[in-house]
Amino acid sequence: MLRFRDASVTDADAHALLGDYFAERAAGFPAAQGAYRPTWPAAEQFTPPAGVFVVAVDASGAAVGCGGVRRIPPRDGSGEVRFEVKHLWLAPAARGAGEGRRLLGELERRAAAFGAREVVLDTNASLEAAGGLYRSSGYAEIDPYNDNPNATHWFGKHLD
Repeated sequence: MLRFRDASVTDADAHALLGDYFAERAAGFPAAQGAYRPTWPAAEQFTPPAGVFVVAVDASGAAVGCGGVRRIPPRDGSGEVRFEVKHLWLAPAARGAGEGRRLLGELERRAAAFGAREVVLDTNASLEAAGGLYRSSGYAEIDPYNDNPNATHWFGKHLD
Protein backbone atom coordinates (compact mmCIF):
# COMPACT_ATOMS: atom_id res chain seq x y z
CA MET A 1 0.00 0.00 0.00
CA LEU A 2 1.31 3.41 -0.95
CA ARG A 3 1.76 6.23 1.51
CA PHE A 4 1.53 9.87 0.56
CA ARG A 5 3.80 12.74 1.51
CA ASP A 6 3.45 16.42 0.80
CA ALA A 7 6.10 17.77 -1.56
CA SER A 8 6.90 20.90 -3.44
CA VAL A 9 6.64 20.45 -7.20
CA THR A 10 10.34 21.40 -7.20
CA ASP A 11 11.22 18.50 -4.84
CA ALA A 12 13.63 16.09 -6.58
CA ASP A 13 11.19 13.14 -6.45
CA ALA A 14 8.25 15.27 -7.62
CA HIS A 15 10.28 16.75 -10.46
CA ALA A 16 11.45 13.31 -11.62
CA LEU A 17 7.92 11.88 -11.45
CA LEU A 18 6.50 14.82 -13.40
CA GLY A 19 9.22 14.32 -16.03
CA ASP A 20 8.26 10.64 -16.35
CA TYR A 21 4.57 11.58 -16.55
CA PHE A 22 5.18 14.15 -19.31
CA ALA A 23 7.39 11.72 -21.25
CA GLU A 24 4.72 8.98 -21.10
CA ARG A 25 2.02 11.41 -22.20
CA ALA A 26 4.13 12.71 -25.10
CA ALA A 27 4.90 9.16 -26.29
CA GLY A 28 1.23 8.12 -26.27
CA PHE A 29 -0.38 11.38 -27.35
CA PRO A 30 -2.71 11.07 -30.37
CA ALA A 31 -0.89 12.34 -33.48
CA ALA A 32 -4.14 13.84 -34.78
CA GLN A 33 -4.04 16.35 -31.90
CA GLY A 34 -0.52 17.52 -32.70
CA ALA A 35 2.30 17.57 -30.18
CA TYR A 36 1.72 17.11 -26.46
CA ARG A 37 2.35 20.36 -24.59
CA PRO A 38 3.64 19.74 -21.06
CA THR A 39 2.96 22.44 -18.49
CA TRP A 40 5.22 22.29 -15.47
CA PRO A 41 3.22 23.21 -12.38
CA ALA A 42 3.94 26.46 -10.58
CA ALA A 43 4.97 25.81 -6.98
CA GLU A 44 2.80 28.61 -5.55
CA GLN A 45 -0.35 26.97 -6.96
CA PHE A 46 0.39 23.77 -5.04
CA THR A 47 1.39 25.34 -1.72
CA PRO A 48 -1.20 25.57 1.08
CA PRO A 49 -3.73 27.12 1.21
CA ALA A 50 -3.79 27.46 -2.59
CA GLY A 51 -3.27 23.73 -3.03
CA VAL A 52 -1.00 20.81 -2.30
CA PHE A 53 1.16 18.35 -4.23
CA VAL A 54 1.77 14.82 -2.99
CA VAL A 55 4.27 12.11 -3.85
CA ALA A 56 3.19 8.48 -3.56
CA VAL A 57 5.83 6.24 -1.98
CA ASP A 58 5.86 2.43 -2.02
CA ALA A 59 6.87 0.07 0.80
CA SER A 60 10.53 0.20 -0.25
CA GLY A 61 10.53 4.00 -0.01
CA ALA A 62 10.62 4.57 -3.76
CA ALA A 63 8.61 7.47 -5.17
CA VAL A 64 6.17 5.89 -7.65
CA GLY A 65 3.44 8.46 -8.24
CA CYS A 66 2.24 11.97 -7.75
CA GLY A 67 -0.65 14.37 -8.04
CA GLY A 68 -1.90 17.67 -6.78
CA VAL A 69 -4.90 19.87 -6.24
CA ARG A 70 -5.08 23.62 -6.68
CA ARG A 71 -7.78 26.19 -6.12
CA ILE A 72 -9.36 27.62 -9.27
CA PRO A 73 -12.09 30.22 -9.74
CA PRO A 74 -15.68 29.13 -9.07
CA ARG A 75 -18.11 28.52 -11.90
CA ASP A 76 -19.84 31.71 -12.95
CA GLY A 77 -22.23 32.80 -10.26
CA SER A 78 -21.81 29.75 -8.04
CA GLY A 79 -19.40 31.16 -5.47
CA GLU A 80 -18.57 27.53 -4.64
CA VAL A 81 -14.97 26.73 -3.64
CA ARG A 82 -13.55 24.64 -6.47
CA PHE A 83 -10.27 22.77 -6.77
CA GLU A 84 -8.66 21.12 -9.78
CA VAL A 85 -6.89 17.74 -9.74
CA LYS A 86 -3.63 17.92 -11.70
CA HIS A 87 -0.86 15.54 -12.73
CA LEU A 88 -2.35 12.38 -11.22
CA TRP A 89 0.14 9.71 -12.27
CA LEU A 90 1.50 6.36 -11.15
CA ALA A 91 4.54 4.57 -12.57
CA PRO A 92 3.51 1.51 -14.59
CA ALA A 93 4.80 -0.89 -11.92
CA ALA A 94 2.49 0.73 -9.33
CA ARG A 95 -0.67 0.38 -11.42
CA GLY A 96 -3.39 -2.24 -11.28
CA ALA A 97 -3.81 -2.66 -7.53
CA GLY A 98 -6.24 0.18 -6.85
CA GLU A 99 -3.56 2.68 -5.86
CA GLY A 100 -4.67 5.19 -8.50
CA ARG A 101 -8.11 5.26 -6.88
CA ARG A 102 -6.48 5.72 -3.46
CA LEU A 103 -4.35 8.58 -4.79
CA LEU A 104 -7.40 10.25 -6.33
CA GLY A 105 -9.27 9.83 -3.03
CA GLU A 106 -6.37 11.38 -1.13
CA LEU A 107 -6.39 14.39 -3.44
CA GLU A 108 -10.15 14.79 -3.03
CA ARG A 109 -9.71 14.60 0.75
CA ARG A 110 -7.02 17.27 0.60
CA ALA A 111 -9.23 19.54 -1.55
CA ALA A 112 -12.14 19.09 0.87
CA ALA A 113 -9.85 20.06 3.77
CA PHE A 114 -9.21 23.35 1.95
CA GLY A 115 -12.97 23.90 1.74
CA ALA A 116 -13.62 22.61 -1.77
CA ARG A 117 -17.23 21.76 -2.54
CA GLU A 118 -16.36 20.65 -6.08
CA VAL A 119 -13.32 19.10 -7.75
CA VAL A 120 -12.73 19.20 -11.47
CA LEU A 121 -10.15 17.77 -13.84
CA ASP A 122 -9.38 17.47 -17.51
CA THR A 123 -8.09 14.47 -19.43
CA ASN A 124 -7.61 13.13 -22.93
CA ALA A 125 -9.80 10.47 -24.52
CA SER A 126 -6.66 8.40 -25.22
CA LEU A 127 -6.31 7.86 -21.46
CA GLU A 128 -9.08 5.28 -21.29
CA ALA A 129 -8.08 3.85 -17.90
CA ALA A 130 -8.02 7.35 -16.40
CA GLY A 131 -11.47 8.14 -17.81
CA GLY A 132 -12.77 4.87 -16.37
CA LEU A 133 -11.28 5.69 -12.98
CA TYR A 134 -12.88 9.12 -12.93
CA ARG A 135 -16.31 7.86 -14.00
CA SER A 136 -16.26 5.00 -11.48
CA SER A 137 -15.19 7.46 -8.77
CA GLY A 138 -18.29 9.61 -9.21
CA TYR A 139 -17.09 12.15 -11.76
CA ALA A 140 -19.43 13.31 -14.50
CA GLU A 141 -18.53 15.02 -17.75
CA ILE A 142 -18.87 18.80 -17.61
CA ASP A 143 -18.40 21.67 -20.03
CA PRO A 144 -14.77 22.70 -20.54
CA TYR A 145 -13.59 24.99 -17.76
CA ASN A 146 -10.16 25.70 -19.27
CA ASP A 147 -8.42 25.84 -22.63
CA ASN A 148 -5.92 23.01 -22.06
CA PRO A 149 -4.81 22.00 -25.59
CA ASN A 150 -4.08 18.45 -24.39
CA ALA A 151 -7.59 17.85 -23.05
CA THR A 152 -10.61 16.37 -24.81
CA HIS A 153 -12.78 15.66 -21.74
CA TRP A 154 -13.58 17.61 -18.59
CA PHE A 155 -15.01 16.08 -15.41
CA GLY A 156 -16.43 17.36 -12.15
CA LYS A 157 -17.52 15.92 -8.84
CA HIS A 158 -19.33 17.49 -5.90
CA LEU A 159 -17.80 16.69 -2.53
CA ASP A 160 -20.05 15.92 0.42
